[in-house]
Amino acid sequence: MSLVMNLYYTGTNGSARAFADEMESSGVAAAIRAEAGNERYEYFYPRNDPETVLLIDAWRDQAALDAHHASPMMGRIMALREKYDLHMKAERYVSEEMARTDERFIKK
Repeated sequence: MSLVMNLYYTGTNGSARAFADEMESSGVAAAIRAEAGNERYEYFYPRNDPETVLLIDAWRDQAALDAHHASPMMGRIMALREKYDLHMKAERYVSEEMARTDERFIKK
């Protein structure tokens, strides 16, 4: 089981993409990827919305996510969010094993 968070960061004048760029260039994203229990931390850009960035953030379990939220890294993330004046929307998913009936629809 994994917990997956889809975090949509929205700003103005390219601020969401600048935020993602700084997260990467400053090493913050790499440090998060190295945290115990992190399974994925990756930014994507919606084609139809240049002012939004999607972060897919996956964790082994709730304990790993809780540890991340309690870490000093969250202070750095929150400071960058404020710097770029971003607004957020969050979606939370719990992964399951794919049902065998679904496998026939997935090209590998």
